[in-house]
Amino acid sequence: MLPPNKTFPHAMLREIFEQPNAIAETLAAYTEANCLREDTFRTALQALVGKESLLISASGSSRHAGLVGEILFEDLAGIPVDVEYASEYIYRSTHTLKNPCFLAISQSGETADTSEALREAIARGTSTIAITNKPESTMAKLASCSLPTMAGIERAVPATKSFTTQLTVLSLLSLFAARIRGRMTRAVVESHLQEIGAVPAAMQSILPEWESKIGELSPKIQSAESFLFLGRGVHYPIAREGALKLKESSYIQAEGYPTGELKHGPNALIDANTPLVVLATSDPQAPDSLLRYEKTVNLLRDMRKQGAVVLSIVNQGDTRIAELSNHTITIPRCAEYIAPLYEVVPLQLLAYFMAIGRNIDVDNPRNLVKAVVQE
Repeated sequence: MLPPNKTFPHAMLREIFEQPNAIAETLAAYTEANCLREDTFRTALQALVGKESLLISASGSSRHAGLVGEILFEDLAGIPVDVEYASEYIYRSTHTLKNPCFLAISQSGETADTSEALREAIARGTSTIAITNKPESTMAKLASCSLPTMAGIERAVPATKSFTTQLTVLSLLSLFAARIRGRMTRAVVESHLQEIGAVPAAMQSILPEWESKIGELSPKIQSAESFLFLGRGVHYPIAREGALKLKESSYIQAEGYPTGELKHGPNALIDANTPLVVLATSDPQAPDSLLRYEKTVNLLRDMRKQGAVVLSIVNQGDTRIAELSNHTITIPRCAEYIAPLYEVVPLQLLAYFMAIGRNIDVDNPRNLVKAVVQE
């Protein structure tokens, strides 16, 4: 539900606030009482059974969702994954992954290069899955299995609710794959689903705080000439998505990097006009996550000495990263693989406020269209 009596000056802001409901609707389509709906995943089972790997093909924001999916499928389900730019796949050798299932991700289901990649995969005799926001789209009809998101119509060109619902479907599909491959018991899957199920209500309650805080801090960094977004592990694709949102919405140059890569070149760009946006959340139940967090703390100590301007995304209650940052946005404490659903929303709001601060038509950025139907 949208906040009562709240008005939205732009479709992008409305769609950011529609995300809790869109995620809830998507969960309702694929789960019931903390269980995966077997009827909904029947065609996915047929596409995945006997396959030794997964090839994900997508473009733009959808590819960033695919990069999150890569980590989910490999870590949770034990399936080797390759993520291809859809525009490159049709020109690649057929000798890529062994016996793959092909997964196409597209908001519109009509994107030209992704559609061509899907057709090429079908011609190669590969089983196919399509995740789109339009069940009647070309890709949904072409694929062996269609797994639609439930975001509803998205009018603004920058993807927001379509992206988080893609993450939701990928999370559920990775849990399904883990279950059928014997990597998770039913009880463990149900535990994961319970955590994902808590996201819509938690996101809805914290969205007004995010809007207020980012609306206040964005004028302080409005003069920045470029941004670097940093994240480790499953958070790296979200850093890339945050950078893309800022680029397409506000026309500010931005790049997303793995946090550990900063000192391998990009660090030369750091000055007062190039802020760092750092994804620095952690899962206390995951040793690898804690290790990544400690390395991020160490990096930010060095960045503080360099005089970098830092905006960090952290868990509620974090103080260590906050002490090393100029600005801090908090997300609810959650499991490592659920954090991307929360993390991306403040980054969407950052792109939104930076755009309107520069008097840009955020719903219709120049040179961009909702669906790229011609290469």
